[in-house]
Amino acid sequence: MRPRVRSTASPLRIVGRVLVLVLAGALIWYGLMTVLVATKLISADTADQLSGFRTAFDYLAGLTPADFSSTTRLIIAGAGVVAFLFFGWCALKELPRPRLARGRLELAADDRGAVQVDPRAIEHVAETAAAENAAVTDASVRYGDDDLAVGISVRRPREVADTLHDVQARVRRALDEHGLPTVPVQVTLTGFDRHHRRELQ
Repeated sequence: MRPRVRSTASPLRIVGRVLVLVLAGALIWYGLMTVLVATKLISADTADQLSGFRTAFDYLAGLTPADFSSTTRLIIAGAGVVAFLFFGWCALKELPRPRLARGRLELAADDRGAVQVDPRAIEHVAETAAAENAAVTDASVRYGDDDLAVGISVRRPREVADTLHDVQARVRRALDEHGLPTVPVQVTLTGFDRHHRRELQ
């Protein structure tokens, strides 16, 4: 049996992506200044006024150990530690977190034992119900933690809306008839039957 694995990501990953976007923008901007100066479209002084690179470089290059007091060094060290922790936290938020999906579901339990059902059994019931629609040529179902994702391929593109609603109703009815948990059913169109499309042409 293959384990059912799902991948989740933190909504805070947007912070890291914003930082990457800012860094990319800075690289593009300074790269553009370099290209304009190299092609002599603008002068070095104009590029420095737009980017401030030479001014910042001259200032940093002119610093000496005497310019850093003990307090300044402590502030710089503290800022470095904070930056390391912050950027490390952003990097961790970017990593996907795989986890095992929901396993067997317990439908009933008493002193004699428990009635359990595998997620694949629920998926098979939904696939069978979806395939009962004459317009459906293929159906695939994935049972998640909070919903049932149904993907279908159809014969006639003109009847997509009616087919999606009918498949959703059929799946819900099948779950209820078999005494299975009632979860939200999301039906998605995944494709059209290629053979039927050639016939239409």
